[in-house]
Amino acid sequence: MTRFDPSLFESGYGIRFHRFQNLMPNRVHDILLVSSVYDSFIIEEDGRLDEGLIQEYLGLNLVHQPRMIRCFSGAEALERIRGGEEFGLVVTTMHLADMHALAFAREVRTTHRTLPLVLLTYDYKELKEVRKRHGTEDFDKVILWQGDYRLLLAVVKYVEDRLNVRSDTELIGVQSIIVIEDSVRFYSTFLPLIYTEVMRHSQAVLAESLNLSHRILRMKARPKVLLCETYEDAWNYFVSYHDNILGVISDIEFPRHGEPDPQAGFAFARAVRAWHPDVPVLLQSSDPANQELAEKIGASFIQKNSPFMLRELRRFVVEQLSFGDFVFRMPDGTEVGRARTLRDLEEELEKVPLECVLHHAQRNHFSCWLKARTEFWLAEQLRPRKVSDYEDPEEVRRDIISNLRDFRLRQQRGLVVDFDPEAFDPERSFARIGGGSLGGKGRGLAFLHRLIETYGINERFPEASISVPPVVVLGTKVFDRFLEDNGLQDFAIAEEDDEEIVRRFTEAPLPEDVTALLRAYLEKVDYPLAVRSSSLLEDSQHQPFAGVYETYMIPNHAPDLEERLRELLTAVRLVYASTFSRVAKTYTRATAYRLEEEKMAVVIQKLVGSAHGRRFYPDFAGVARSHNFYSRPPMRAEDGIANVALGLGTTVVEGGACVRLGPRSRGHVMQFASVEDSLEYSQRRFEGLPCRGEGGEGAPPGPAAFRLDEYDLSAAEEDGVLGLVASTYSAENDAVYDGISRPGVRIVTFAPILKLDVFPLARILEFLLQVGRWSMSASVEIEFAVNYSVPPGRRKEFRVLQMRPMVLDRGWEEVSTREVDPRRIVCESDHVLGNGLLSDIRDIVLVDLDRFHRSRTREVAVSITRLDHRLRGEERPYVLFGVGRWGSSDPWLGIPVTWDMICGARVIVESSFRDLKVTPSEGSHFFQNLASMRIGYFTVDGGEGTGFVDWDWLMGLPPHRVEGLCRHVRLEEPLTVRMDGRTGHGVILRP
Repeated sequence: MTRFDPSLFESGYGIRFHRFQNLMPNRVHDILLVSSVYDSFIIEEDGRLDEGLIQEYLGLNLVHQPRMIRCFSGAEALERIRGGEEFGLVVTTMHLADMHALAFAREVRTTHRTLPLVLLTYDYKELKEVRKRHGTEDFDKVILWQGDYRLLLAVVKYVEDRLNVRSDTELIGVQSIIVIEDSVRFYSTFLPLIYTEVMRHSQAVLAESLNLSHRILRMKARPKVLLCETYEDAWNYFVSYHDNILGVISDIEFPRHGEPDPQAGFAFARAVRAWHPDVPVLLQSSDPANQELAEKIGASFIQKNSPFMLRELRRFVVEQLSFGDFVFRMPDGTEVGRARTLRDLEEELEKVPLECVLHHAQRNHFSCWLKARTEFWLAEQLRPRKVSDYEDPEEVRRDIISNLRDFRLRQQRGLVVDFDPEAFDPERSFARIGGGSLGGKGRGLAFLHRLIETYGINERFPEASISVPPVVVLGTKVFDRFLEDNGLQDFAIAEEDDEEIVRRFTEAPLPEDVTALLRAYLEKVDYPLAVRSSSLLEDSQHQPFAGVYETYMIPNHAPDLEERLRELLTAVRLVYASTFSRVAKTYTRATAYRLEEEKMAVVIQKLVGSAHGRRFYPDFAGVARSHNFYSRPPMRAEDGIANVALGLGTTVVEGGACVRLGPRSRGHVMQFASVEDSLEYSQRRFEGLPCRGEGGEGAPPGPAAFRLDEYDLSAAEEDGVLGLVASTYSAENDAVYDGISRPGVRIVTFAPILKLDVFPLARILEFLLQVGRWSMSASVEIEFAVNYSVPPGRRKEFRVLQMRPMVLDRGWEEVSTREVDPRRIVCESDHVLGNGLLSDIRDIVLVDLDRFHRSRTREVAVSITRLDHRLRGEERPYVLFGVGRWGSSDPWLGIPVTWDMICGARVIVESSFRDLKVTPSEGSHFFQNLASMRIGYFTVDGGEGTGFVDWDWLMGLPPHRVEGLCRHVRLEEPLTVRMDGRTGHGVILRP
């Protein structure tokens, strides 16, 4: 089997999001503020500091928010520090009640050499005097409080940046801004401004994020601000991270080699320019005469004494450090365009003059702007390329546009993104609307989407593209809001009338913001849609809830957008209503769950297929399983099995007539004993979505408005579809021939695909089942549909609609089934699902074979339902004996019950007809739910020698009750049921 690297599964395209999760490992969780009561109040500004912390962090969608802890004396603070409490930062004012701040710092350093310690002072003159006489070396930083609570926020970020710069830069190349300033007064003034702009820029970038997780991860990748007071500290930072420096903001005079150097800033700027000419540099000085020299070096200049210093500093940060829009300029500085997002950049590149593009490309402006936006991978793709590498200058433009478009589209692949009408790709995207869970089906589709994109599965078969159809999921929070806004929860739980639930739900409006987003979605898509349930519990391994909730298919072809919107909203509300249907309530009662715990997401998905006149359907669809419950030699259980049918897959999942094939054997499993049986019982009709006016428009808002139509095989032949899957019976020769080139009766056999390999169905299924089993570490079931009717030159479309783990009872209890008295055997089978010993069942429900006929299976279903309801009310489990396929949608092939009609049975026996061989109940939603409930299931086919049922003994028992065509027998002593899950053998023994 093909092997994959599991670590790749966590990777996005370009950005490896799992690496983003490891950013900023060192955070300031608790801040200890040591001050007098008065100073604490002043710093807090009557609560504004705490509010500022909350707003700053929650406003940026950051889950981490520092906590402020206050001490009003040095002794108390020292006791807490030495007592083992962990603080990420200690801030102290100059004058404490019981000691000077310098003494406090010395005491802290005796036991905590690396604890970040900051001195906060109000008086700059006093600070200068203290520094001159005593020094402040025990403090990591000294700040001058000027009444702006943002200064303390900046200090927190400064500490975190210093602690994380190395690891974050090495991990993904996080960018940094080097700030060189030794004046406490100046850096206390502009440090909050720089951080404010960094955060404002980060907030703007978040708007382009794919989802909440992406926003949080990108926020952690914001640029660092590295504040230095000496030349040596700054140069060490630059040498260490020179490829990841966004820019430099520097004073001109500061210490170098231990002494104040009036030319240090110029020297640093020249060194930076020599290494990286494109790194923006800003020099600051109180002496205006330094401006000329700064400009000669190629640096920007700000006069410190200017009344507009902060405004000019902000302009430099926004424009030169790429924190704002990308401004397209000609070499003379004329602005010719502006881009706010990646999409804007791509569009403007198409329009601006080539001279402008080359001007920016030669100076790495594109890669710098991208890095500032945390698009590191894309920036690195562009930066090594030089204009001189291209023979045609116009190719520079085309290459940049190609990279942007490819990145923007691929970035979404494999990810669940928040729905954005501007970014949504109608053919590739997987998006969500609203918070909460995606539900079981949504989770499975999201997993498939990631799996296919991560491992390039779409490219594996040249003949067919493999993907999940584009999806928008309404999260479960939308369901919660819908119920709450309309007061429906209590009503729906208590109400037993399905029609009344549907009426109330279809009259209730969805939230306005959700409706607006769905309108925007419909403006992007014009293809038919499947509106599918996706409850929290759906498709889980132990309670799949398969087929319990509803799916509706809508044509979405009306010329009026509002009409299409009404159609979609009605379908969504009907899915919500199915959460509280009688069937759903019955199923939930049989599980360990409560109905009020259930929540419903809704999957809105492109319907697979093509329009053929007034009907829409795929060429074929089916279900494949990696474990075959009914394998026959030479096939093995682990070889898997697939059921396929012409048209929509409802035929398969509802147990209708279909073709069974073994993916590994590259052939189908014959399911009829003779040509006569094939003629009479093979698939004769198929389902499709009507696309005509009378198919739904104008119908009352209910399930009937979204009905599917059934068509004869002649319709598929008329559409040019049947030849792919059919054979022809020639009455003249009493033989079946592959294809439909000759006159005769058409039979769906899939021979052209299986024998002539016109489409690699078996190979695709074999591969996907292997991948599914590997990725889920369990046997899997896959629903799929194939659109073969595509325009010339396009690959055929294989679309995966669902993947879920199969319910296999592997908790093997040692059970002996062979060493029994053969005279006691009522039923024996080599094809039994389940494991264990049951010895408490005294009730039997069986079909009355003396009066049964296959034309009366609907009557049998009604009789069984009544008996089941009575026995469940008495809390008496029973063994159910019947003939034909249980749960079949075709009443001629079996008894058309749904799971809720027989859910009181503890063991079910499925015996073959006397006059017809029918494939067992494998593959239907009905069967999946039986297996999930651990109901013993015996399949008996006397003709194949796989077991028997002692009908004579059963029919000879006196009935406790007769209900129509069914008999209820009550025994004095219990039956014994033995099931060996290891071998698939089981017996039912009489008392």
